[in-house]
Amino acid sequence: MADWNSKQYLLFANERTQPAIDLANRIQGISPRRIIDIGCGPGNSTAVLAKRFPDASILGIDQSEAMIAAAKADYPELDFVVCDAEVDLPTLGGGFDIVFSNACIQWIPNHPKLLRDMAALLEPGGILAVQTPMNDKEPIHRIIQEVTASEKWRPYISEPRIFYNLQQEEYFDLLAEITPQFTLWETVYFHKMKSHEAIMEWYRGTGLRPYLNALPEEKKPEFEQEILERVIESYPVQQNGEIIFRFPRFFFMANKL
Repeated sequence: MADWNSKQYLLFANERTQPAIDLANRIQGISPRRIIDIGCGPGNSTAVLAKRFPDASILGIDQSEAMIAAAKADYPELDFVVCDAEVDLPTLGGGFDIVFSNACIQWIPNHPKLLRDMAALLEPGGILAVQTPMNDKEPIHRIIQEVTASEKWRPYISEPRIFYNLQQEEYFDLLAEITPQFTLWETVYFHKMKSHEAIMEWYRGTGLRPYLNALPEEKKPEFEQEILERVIESYPVQQNGEIIFRFPRFFFMANKL
């Protein structure tokens, strides 16, 4: 699998970082000594944590070597290592006061195991804080799923992207098994896009990435054009010329007793 493109991802840095800010600001009543940022990407969420908790030692981890390289370059004062959260969390030894993850777990399978592994990293009294996108019912995802499943593109894209997120009620039950002290909420962000092409730029950094990686270079423009035409049909332009790009995100926090 091709590695992540940190520059593409950060084209919408403010919009991608805001949920991390909102989640970090919900963490109250704790003076953490050690924090881990799971799926730190290019370090923007780790920088949020460093600003929110300036006295803490913070470690950012990500499976992508490109993302970790970008994080180290942009935030040399912080610590980052390549680490696969699917398999390597138990090797980290624990001792963290906050286990934080922003827009990462949707890429990782087996969330019952993942949440237990994340909670196991916490010290007693520590806080698990997670945000994951839940926008699979939005038009952009329906469009991508329908186009990639068509006869035209199926020969090139044999394995559609898997959404590893569970239902919200399932997260409730999983968290209840870990601790009686947890909370869940959802926020729908209304991003203001300058054009339909801007929506395409957003998704080139995330949701379209696996499909573009699977296509021959000469087929990518045709594929993107077909997606774009349907995006134009599905997202109306507002009176000022901008486009509302709704983006639901699901949050949960849990206290380890």
